[in-house]
Amino acid sequence: MDKTVELTKEQLAARSPGDSYQQMLDRETNPVPDALRESTDTYLGSGNLSTDRYLKREFHDLEVEKMWSRTWQAACRESEIANSGDFYVYDIAQHSIVVTRTESGDIKGYHNACLHRGRQLRRDCGSAREFKCPFHGFRWSLEGDFLGAPCEWDFPHINKSEFSLPQVQTATWGGWVFINMDLEAESLESYMGILPQHFTRWQPENTYKVMHVEKVIECNWKVAWEAFIESYHTVQTHPQILPYLGDSNSQYDCWGDNVSRTISPMGVVSPHLEGITPDRTVNDWLEHGAWLTDGEKVEIPEGVTAREWLADYYFKHYSEQYQVELAEFCTQSEIMDSILYSLFPNFAPWAGFHPNLTYRMKPYGDNHKMCTMEIIVLMRYPEGQERPADCQVYRLDKDQLFSEAPGLEGGLGRVFDQDFSNLKMVQKGLKNLRSGEVVLANYQEVRIRHFHQTLDKYVYGE
Repeated sequence: MDKTVELTKEQLAARSPGDSYQQMLDRETNPVPDALRESTDTYLGSGNLSTDRYLKREFHDLEVEKMWSRTWQAACRESEIANSGDFYVYDIAQHSIVVTRTESGDIKGYHNACLHRGRQLRRDCGSAREFKCPFHGFRWSLEGDFLGAPCEWDFPHINKSEFSLPQVQTATWGGWVFINMDLEAESLESYMGILPQHFTRWQPENTYKVMHVEKVIECNWKVAWEAFIESYHTVQTHPQILPYLGDSNSQYDCWGDNVSRTISPMGVVSPHLEGITPDRTVNDWLEHGAWLTDGEKVEIPEGVTAREWLADYYFKHYSEQYQVELAEFCTQSEIMDSILYSLFPNFAPWAGFHPNLTYRMKPYGDNHKMCTMEIIVLMRYPEGQERPADCQVYRLDKDQLFSEAPGLEGGLGRVFDQDFSNLKMVQKGLKNLRSGEVVLANYQEVRIRHFHQTLDKYVYGE
């Protein structure tokens, strides 16, 4: 993948003009958590990527065989299988896994196929006392043990004690249930590396799902994934958010093989713009980018920065909602900024004390030219109160915009619409790259390099 390119120290150190994210942290009044102070400043080469990995069926097949079957993937929220008998079906390419809560309260995952003639046992999600095949009636307990079948006299060759449903590994973190089809794979804790330590402060386990939107996109899943692990596209694709987003001021970090992060500061003006006043920054944010707004124009007091005003605005609102005084310990970054982590291959959770987006991309069935994009929003609730019920999945039709989904009608939906307006055209354009190679930036697209280097380890071996 990489070609050797000799770069000077100055070229390797090149960063956007203006304050870095770490310099913005220096102005925080509350102690900054160690997780945000970490900066890996990763360089992973300047080589190009072959377009084959987006276009070729053969590469997709290698992903299915060697990557999807061996990696930890977030299947569902624990709350979606809260009670004994609850189950959730997680599909990825050719594979289908049914995750369930057993009578003892344990979480188990099984390959979703009847051991008689292969009929899928379950679809989507629901609750059941046992797993009974709808075709011929073979039955298994929630623990995976074989319970019997009609006309058992005709199957004397079945050893009932050895006819259990094949399991996958399951583990939980942050309120999520993860699966791994490789029974010999390292533990989820080991696989996640630094991520759980970083998220301890933000407690994603103490949230509930307030939005879950799903849409099929006409592009390879990696094309969609890459659009969300860099902010470089903002200046061209999302010009309306530049008055309040430090796009090229973003910080990019990579840890080990599996974890990376982008932090994009909010409430600051993009280095690409000049002459933007604090009033403009705040009012554009309230109009286009805010989770909440009363729709009224505001004037910023002299001596107060836009970032300070917006942070105070959110401190007040979410302190009331969470019933905790955030301003006593929370930083401006944690209440405003886009702090987006990713866990290889396809799990991308936001961090902080604001509502947290989570992204997940998957191949659309076994079609390497299409993918499913999921946008999930997790919200905190007051400590000691009963967890609110999770929302249902809202599935958009092929021709629907993200801004047509409930909760995405405002500026955030428009941002997603702008993103996805590019993706189909990227997939088409890749076929016409005469070089057969994709060119990447050294810093702003380092997470893409990091992702593909890890992918290559699975597909091609160490």
